[in-house]
Amino acid sequence: MPPGYSRTTDRLRLVLMAACLFVRLPLPSQAQTAAETKAPDKSAFYVLHPMDLVKILVYHEPELEREVRVSQDHTLVMPLIGPIDVRNRTVRDTEKLITELYARDYLVNPQINLLVLEYGQRTVNVFGAVNTPGSVVIPPEKEFRLLDAVGRAGGFSRLSNRSRVTLTRTHGNGQTESFIINADQLMSGDSANKWALQEGDVIVVPERML
Repeated sequence: MPPGYSRTTDRLRLVLMAACLFVRLPLPSQAQTAAETKAPDKSAFYVLHPMDLVKILVYHEPELEREVRVSQDHTLVMPLIGPIDVRNRTVRDTEKLITELYARDYLVNPQINLLVLEYGQRTVNVFGAVNTPGSVVIPPEKEFRLLDAVGRAGGFSRLSNRSRVTLTRTHGNGQTESFIINADQLMSGDSANKWALQEGDVIVVPERML
C-alpha cells in the first residue's frame, strides 16, 4: 500500500467523482421549463356539440359524477342543478358554469373537471365537380376550412370552376345564407378569410363552361 494511502482517501475520491458527474448533467433551461408549464390544453377550448359524450367529475362528491351526452338542444343534465345550456360553450366555459351553479346553493368551493370521452360526428356536404362528392366528417378540436373539406372530397375535378364555389349555411334561427367564393384566391393565399366551416354547411363546386 503506498505511503499516505487510506480508505478515507478512496471515499474522498468517489465523492469528488460523483460531484463532477452531477455538475455535467444537462439541466432544462428556464425558458424550456416555462414553455412546458404554460403549454395550452387544446381540449379545454373545444366547443361542445350535440351527441358529444362527456364525463363530469366533482371533487370529493362521487355521487354527483356523471357520464352524459350533449342533447340535440345543446343541454347537459346534472344532479341538483338540472339541465345546463352549453350552446357555444367550450369545455372550460362549461366547467366554470357548473362550478358556479353548484356553488350558488349546494357545495362549498366545488371543483369540477369535464372530460370529452367521445366526440359526436359532425359533417358538411360537398357536391358538384369534386372527385368523391358526399358527406365529409369535421375533425374535432381543430378548425376545418373550405379547402380542407374539398380535399376530403377528393379535390377539385378537372372540369371544376374554382372561382364560383357556393357555400350555403343554415343558421340556428332557420335562416339560410349563401356565399360565392373564389377558391383560387384561397389556394394562392390572397384571401384573409379562409372560410372556417360549421356543421351542416353545403359546398357546391360548379363545372366550367366549355
